Amino acid sequence: MAVFVNGVIFDGVDTSQPDCWRLDAYVARGGYQALRSILERKMAQEDVIAEVKNSGLRGRGGAGFPTGLKWSFMPRSFPGDKYVVCNTDEGEPGTFKDRDIIRYNPHSLIEGMIIAGYAMGTKAGYNYIHGEIFEDYVLFEEALDEARKAGLLGENILGSGFSFDLFAHHGYGAYICGEETALLESLEGKKGQPRFKPPFPASFGLYGKPTTINNTESFASVPFIIRDGAQKFLEAGKPNNGGTKLFSVSGHVNRPGNYEIPLGTPFSVLLEMAGGMKDGKKLKAVIPGGSSAPVLPGDVMMQCTMDYDSIAKAGSMLGSGAVIVMNEDVCMIKALERLAYFYHEESCGQCTPCREGTGWLYKVIHRIAGGQGRAGDLELLDSVGNNMAGRTICALADAAVFPVRSFTKHFRAEFEYAIEHGKTLVDHKWC
Repeated sequence: MAVFVNGVIFDGVDTSQPDCWRLDAYVARGGYQALRSILERKMAQEDVIAEVKNSGLRGRGGAGFPTGLKWSFMPRSFPGDKYVVCNTDEGEPGTFKDRDIIRYNPHSLIEGMIIAGYAMGTKAGYNYIHGEIFEDYVLFEEALDEARKAGLLGENILGSGFSFDLFAHHGYGAYICGEETALLESLEGKKGQPRFKPPFPASFGLYGKPTTINNTESFASVPFIIRDGAQKFLEAGKPNNGGTKLFSVSGHVNRPGNYEIPLGTPFSVLLEMAGGMKDGKKLKAVIPGGSSAPVLPGDVMMQCTMDYDSIAKAGSMLGSGAVIVMNEDVCMIKALERLAYFYHEESCGQCTPCREGTGWLYKVIHRIAGGQGRAGDLELLDSVGNNMAGRTICALADAAVFPVRSFTKHFRAEFEYAIEHGKTLVDHKWC
């Protein structure tokens, strides 16, 4: 088990060292050994993909889709251009792991994307970086320059005959661009709005060409898998949940930060690693996978292990691995009001159920929080949610509905009290 409070993938990095992100430091940790091994052995593309499949690596961006299987969808015999794209548009509240990867260990991402390009027969890749972390974008550009000067990017990499180049693209902070097809639209210079699917990016992606999109942490996991073997990665986690994962822990804990632990680790252990509850307060609730994941009561969460299957069984999602911890003083109505406002503001407006529905959700929750709740408001929230979920081009509407449904289910008494008495049961501001 490893703890990296500032976010690192697999190889121990002393983040107190200002140059820990540079190429020579990464090479000293075993960096680019995986790429060199592939090129020297002239490893078959299908063998690289098979190794990623056997590792049990599931997408670390939220959906948890098997990474190797996703790579296999790329038509490797396609005669024209194909692309590999990294989604570093990390904009969901509570999530801050990917920016620390490019801040402290960017070459793990670069190496992972080069390997992905080799496996899928692509010659170019793009890393779409969230618009609110510009300093990290500049650092990533420096890391790319280091890799190019070392012959690790560009034409004829390490004399192997394989060519691949990688470019960074700076977003502008729109949450919707975390949706993969909206990201592609933005990357093409258009308004960041989701596309209808099908066709899926594997057949019609960037510039209309076959494209594979993975999360930052997913790509950064690949060098370890190739270098040390799929089995070792798999055994670091549990069946169907291979490897370790970064969890962004925030809220009422003593040591908020990024923690890397094996999938399947009990939540109680993660909470202890984060220093336990701040000021000795009791645990009330946890959002285990970013703001769009359904909230779980504290006692339920304490019975969970940190993996896709356990969290799903409990009624939520592992998602991006953003763990938001709330203590006994939190007013769940005010907490939900903050989340509802975020989704209302971040809806791109393309789909009517999302554009109008997110506004209604926020409006109703806002009046309950302000002591103006009405009889039937909880039923109205259910009705609005039912008219949103599953009825839009992308999943933002669902992401807005999940918190509403789970907050009003698990903490219904607080909402009923506020509606009946015109004030919240817990007189405490969400922070």
